[in-house]
Amino acid sequence: MSGDTPDDRRLTALTGKDALTFLQGLVTNDVRGLEKSTGIIWTGFLSPQGKYLADFFVVNTGDALLLDMPEALADDCLRRLSMYRLRADVQLATAEDLFVARGLGPVPQGGFADPRHPALGWRSYLRSPDAGTAVDWNKIRVAHLIPVYGQELIPNESYILEWGFERLHGVDFRKGCYVGQEVTARMKHKTELRKGMARVAVSQPVALGTDIMADGKPVGQIFTQSNGQAIAHLRYDRIADDMNAGNAQVTFLGTN
Repeated sequence: MSGDTPDDRRLTALTGKDALTFLQGLVTNDVRGLEKSTGIIWTGFLSPQGKYLADFFVVNTGDALLLDMPEALADDCLRRLSMYRLRADVQLATAEDLFVARGLGPVPQGGFADPRHPALGWRSYLRSPDAGTAVDWNKIRVAHLIPVYGQELIPNESYILEWGFERLHGVDFRKGCYVGQEVTARMKHKTELRKGMARVAVSQPVALGTDIMADGKPVGQIFTQSNGQAIAHLRYDRIADDMNAGNAQVTFLGTN
């Protein structure tokens, strides 16, 4: 399960007069713009050590303020968020009467363009399930290097700047403090990242997480695959013309 399909999501209603102020001090993106208008923002939630714990959408539908997150991460993420509530006027409760819908093409009334990338279409929040039209989301994600939990993003291991959060509008470096901000800011102001996401060609399918090797040294790992291409996480200084992942030949294609 990728955590990125409607059936794999949990919607949580965020209520209370301190709701957005509370969230603003915890997540990687600036959510204050949702206070007075409808909209959608994608953001990360990090450990104090700056490692990925969860990613989710914060949505103001006009009727509710929602957190849209992977179901498999929801219990732990909401528990951790609740630890920071202290005396803030904030309540978190499952929005059992709402369902996520996704699609491509024109954004439907009441829907929102996916803030990560135009190729990801739109998201909508409905009162009844909507099967929608079948879309090869993995193909789109590989083509545009878009990571998701359950495939690329690993709690307590991943660093968001290595996984494209800045390019995908998931982090704001002007918003001020949040959990994990210090580590993320240090990585931002390095001369360049030594490791990160890339698109590669693979001569045959391999298991998720298979090591990429060159000259007997580990270069990185293979993740989501589609039509002979894959999202990989690589050490940029070890990229070579002759790389393999198991029995598959691997060819570097680019980082955007």
